[in-house]
Parts: sequence; structure tokens; C-alpha cells
Amino acid sequence: MPVPIWPHPVEVPVSVPFDEDTDPRPYDPAAAHRFWQALVQARRVLAEFRGRFGGKASPVHFFWGAMDLAATRFSGREAPLHPGGVPHCADWVQQLAYSHEVSSCGFWPGGSDEGSFYAYAYPQPAGFADWPVLPEAAYFDGDLGEFVLPYRAVRTADDPDATLLAFLQTTYEAAAELAGWDRAGLELARR
Repeated sequence: MPVPIWPHPVEVPVSVPFDEDTDPRPYDPAAAHRFWQALVQARRVLAEFRGRFGGKASPVHFFWGAMDLAATRFSGREAPLHPGGVPHCADWVQQLAYSHEVSSCGFWPGGSDEGSFYAYAYPQPAGFADWPVLPEAAYFDGDLGEFVLPYRAVRTADDPDATLLAFLQTTYEAAAELAGWDRAGLELARR
């Protein structure tokens, strides 16, 4: 069956068609291995966090556009139409992805020298950016419209798993509390 393929990178500011992208690119095997290791560990903790939620949730998955590993929880309620505007990505893609309220989190290679964990809500409830989150190294990035936690802060923590889980939990609580999610009906009791 013939399948049309869009031969352009998406979700990036500069989108050179693949067949025209002939510039040489350096390859650092050690850096690629470190990134893979970060993804493996992030996936493990994101899966633990996802397992605490009884409502609809995505699997931990990898987006090839922005090269991020993500997990998303859904409130079950419809969301306003997403405005789109993601670079080199059709608006309908975002509108389908965000048809319902979400609290999403993940890891991507941007945001800091070693990559960053992130968390956002759509739609973003009033007060979200001001919600106190953990750990202390986490902050709300107004340009991105999401909370960011540098990978280095997790990697160098005394208990990296607990540090990341605190970030994931407190940013989720910001979205769920401020948007009035049915937390008792959606969350599983911690064991």
C-alpha cells in the first residue's frame, strides 16, 4: 500500500527536507551512549510515576520530532481547541493530541547543558506557573510555558529517583488541583 511520507523534520525551528540535508554532522558515540542511558533511566522512573494513575494515561513514549520521552495523564474532560503553532507541524496534529485536558511530563535533550525534565498542563490553569514544585532546582520557564528541571540536578542528587518523582508529582498536583481534576477517582493509592 503506498503511504505518503512528509520528508521534513517537525517540531523544530529549522526544517531542511531530509533529501536536501547534506551538511556533515559530527557523531560522538560517547554522547549518544550517555543520552541513551539517560532515556533508559528516565523511562524507568516515568513508568513508575505513570503506574500511580488509574485514569487514562499514555504509555511512556518517544517523540521523534523534539527527541523527547513523555508520559501524559488525562483528566477525562474535553479541552478547548488547541491553537496549534508548533514549528513545521500541522495544527490538526496538536488539536487531536490535546483534545482533552492533560498533565504531561518527560525528558528532552534541551533546556540545559545535559537536557531537562519538563512538565506542563493543557489547558494551563490559572496559577499553574506560581505553584510551588520540588525540588528546589525546578522552575517555571515562561518562554516554554512549562516547568523545567535540569537533568544535572537529578543526576547529582543523593536519591535521583526520589528527586525526579517529587518533580513529577508536584507538577502533576499543580495541574490537577488548579484545574479541579477528580483526583480521588483518577489516582491509585500509593503502596
